[in-house]
Amino acid sequence: MSLKDSVDVDAVARVGLEKLGYKQEMKRSRGLVHILFMTLAIMAVPYGLAAPIATSLIGGGPAVMIWGWILVSVLTQTLALSLAEICSKYPTSAGAYYWCYRLASPRTRVLASWINGWLTVVGVWTIALSVTFGTAQLVVAGAGIYHPEWNATAWQTYVIFLGVTAVACLFCLFFNKHLPAIDIICACWTGLGIIVILICLSIKAAAGRHSISFALGHFDPSYSGWTPGWSFFIGLLPPAYTYSAIGMIANMAEEVHNPSEILPKAMTWSIPIGALSGVVFLLPILFTLPDVATLLQVSSGQPIGLMFTLVMGSRAGGFGLWFIIFGIGMFCAISISCAASRATWAFARDKAIPFHQSFSKISPYFNDVPVNALLLSTVIQILLGLIYLGSTAAFNAFVGVAVMCLGASYAMPVAISLMNGRQDMDDAPFNLGRFGTAINAVAVLWIMFAMVLFSMPAVIPVTRVSMNYASVVFVGFGVISAVWYLINGQFHYTGPAIPEESAGSSGSNRSDSPLRR
Repeated sequence: MSLKDSVDVDAVARVGLEKLGYKQEMKRSRGLVHILFMTLAIMAVPYGLAAPIATSLIGGGPAVMIWGWILVSVLTQTLALSLAEICSKYPTSAGAYYWCYRLASPRTRVLASWINGWLTVVGVWTIALSVTFGTAQLVVAGAGIYHPEWNATAWQTYVIFLGVTAVACLFCLFFNKHLPAIDIICACWTGLGIIVILICLSIKAAAGRHSISFALGHFDPSYSGWTPGWSFFIGLLPPAYTYSAIGMIANMAEEVHNPSEILPKAMTWSIPIGALSGVVFLLPILFTLPDVATLLQVSSGQPIGLMFTLVMGSRAGGFGLWFIIFGIGMFCAISISCAASRATWAFARDKAIPFHQSFSKISPYFNDVPVNALLLSTVIQILLGLIYLGSTAAFNAFVGVAVMCLGASYAMPVAISLMNGRQDMDDAPFNLGRFGTAINAVAVLWIMFAMVLFSMPAVIPVTRVSMNYASVVFVGFGVISAVWYLINGQFHYTGPAIPEESAGSSGSNRSDSPLRR
């Protein structure tokens, strides 16, 4: 795209944003390649499948890992298509809570927007926490390759987590204008890393090789204690976690050239690309998988380091492959922290969080970074991380909460559109046409099932440690949101500002809303 074309497209995007109720505050610096690669960086397929690989092994092993990945990829594609359609009509960093406001009835839109907004910010904060803390645990697993006798204490893991979080925050703060290039580097690192892992595992196979029937069909639900059917569903947790943040890319809308066209492409293209990369990553692992019982005995809970070491036949080889996954985790932490800060900033801009005047500011001294929103998101992660010092089971619930909150926030606007007969989508630039109803319905049903899935314990019988507290934490955040609405929201939150012409077309009774800055 030439400079002149870019300027023209940005001018159109600026006018479009004003019609949605907001003024352009951030520089539009991301094209299709940048935003697609950022989506893939947030997805971080090898990291998303490797870090929680123990859950896949508990759920049944090879058959669950490969076929579960393909199944979840297909189901997630319906969600990506559904979100892409809505995003193409309302491309704003406010994302799903704005969509709920525009699609819901005048009587319910403010409350629907409030609920969705809090689901979104809690979801982005906790999903960022899960990535940064998961990367810290990955560091512990990497250290275990050379020091298998070392068991990291909770404090040691927390300190490593602080380091990972600090690196991600500093990159977002000081290298914002370079983040598009970093996303491209991440894509290259991931692609080459998958190829290196494929070649190395296939050649070495020091722990032995398996037949194709084992690699694609072996299923052992005995480690979970559940019935075979439900055990298979437990094995879907890592794939569902990997795809859980696909909608976060909408929070970058106001930094993208021609977002009505580019964002839908990035959302929908990322799933097949991610699915293919996941298959290529998983196949060599399945054909060379070491003894599962040995892998599940790892004290860190992340057997990927030991698995690579056993397959490579040396610590150096295992560490080299581990470092590839670690790099992907760090790239993911940076990208997801960036997107989380934008979601926080957007919600503050609409006066929905405490001290919104401060958290809605854009700093001209840090390349248009919402510094206060970024710091708020980071501080919340650090504070929530302290829970790990008291209870690992309670902390692990935040992974489930992240997926549940983000899933619910994505499903709400899709469900509202469905209940309206999809009338609002008739003029969407990216339109699903006659298949829209079926695609939307599958997406909503999948999210509903995934929320139940992430509320269940991975193994039975349930103990205090293995109990899944995600549903408790989810309800807890809901109560906090409701209390804040009663105290403040019902008096001050009026939903996103919509200009007169847009308000009239959507049935709003707020025709005099000013542009939000």
